[in-house]
Amino acid sequence: MENQTNSTATRTWGIDPAHSHIRFIVRHMVVSKASGHFGTFSGTVTTEGNNFNTSQINFEADTASITTGIADRDAHLRSDDFFNAEAFPKVLFTSTKISKIDDENYKMEGNLTLRDVTKHIELNVESGGMVKDPWGNERAGFHITGKVNRKDFGLNWSMLIETGGAIVSDTVTIDCDVEVVSPAA
Repeated sequence: MENQTNSTATRTWGIDPAHSHIRFIVRHMVVSKASGHFGTFSGTVTTEGNNFNTSQINFEADTASITTGIADRDAHLRSDDFFNAEAFPKVLFTSTKISKIDDENYKMEGNLTLRDVTKHIELNVESGGMVKDPWGNERAGFHITGKVNRKDFGLNWSMLIETGGAIVSDTVTIDCDVEVVSPAA
């Protein structure tokens, strides 16, 4: 997350949606996993110079843009059983602290809001590095992972299968690849 550049001017980086993926994974009927992603999202990262250790991150995703590739499942996820996209159109995340673990790995803490419920969460961040693109813009890439309990946010729908396991697990794995870009100075 760090760059050798000594500049300490505040920089704003935007998430490049064409090169970023906001995914989630849940256990389905205990034996397999189902995944999906948000198709519409945006975010900004504010840093001191190119030092991502100083980041302030604000992110939002449109709940109506959730997709798993199965139309009926997508409609169920948008319903009041899960996200209630009509009443709660956004998933929000705001960082509160970034802690360096080593040169490539960080712990990011922040507040996640779903269905107007805000909870403090921790995410693992792996830096992919930073490059200057052919147009002079700075780009940085990150792999972000973590787990949350969906019921903590009011996503309470549940049904048990005959053997006693849940159709959908309470634990949701967050798995994101995010590329951010700052325009050439």
